[in-house]
Amino acid sequence: MNRLTRLYAIAETLRAAAPRLVTVAQLAAEHTVSGRTVQRDLQALLESGVPVRWQDGRGGGWTVEASMTLPPVNLTEDEAAALLLAVRAASGATPLWPAAQSAWGKITAALDAAGSSAVRQWESKVAVREVDPDRAAIASTVERAVTASQLLHLHYADSSGAVSERDVEPVGLLTARGDWYLIAWCRLRRADRGFRLDRIRAAQLLPDVVQRRDLKASLIASGVPLD
Repeated sequence: MNRLTRLYAIAETLRAAAPRLVTVAQLAAEHTVSGRTVQRDLQALLESGVPVRWQDGRGGGWTVEASMTLPPVNLTEDEAAALLLAVRAASGATPLWPAAQSAWGKITAALDAAGSSAVRQWESKVAVREVDPDRAAIASTVERAVTASQLLHLHYADSSGAVSERDVEPVGLLTARGDWYLIAWCRLRRADRGFRLDRIRAAQLLPDVVQRRDLKASLIASGVPLD
């Protein structure tokens, strides 16, 4: 069993046992790993947003925070597999990737037995290449600029590879032809432009807050070129 499958399984064990407490030793025995491995897995679940917690005292152990858990999610096997594929098809360079991972962790913790089984089956059949950490950091910066309507300084490579610098006013994000674009008003070109995220070589948030504009209206009115 690989680690991601085991994380799903541990979350499901805690959900099924709640509100009863489960010890690290019990989790280790059930999933045939060491107690140290279980401790690392529980920390990973916490960091991904799954609401697991330790309860002190006699007979203490781990459980899922009842006030924060979803009710059992009765997805069909196909629905659970489809969600898994959607999350895994994204990457660290996709906007809101950490939030998607966190949400997925919460959903898997609430899946019923059939959904959990489908996820474990498909997870072993889907491989994802690691993403360049620099690209993931750029995507995160772009995401923050869009959310806060904050001016962004870009180092951007055109289709020939030539890199230019420019300040842009973020409007929103667009996915087209398998790529993600930042739609923004380019102060250099004095026009709306679409900037492919994988061509952004560097991105820096600037302190200026820009006017919020409607993405759909910008796309319709200007016919934004996708550079």
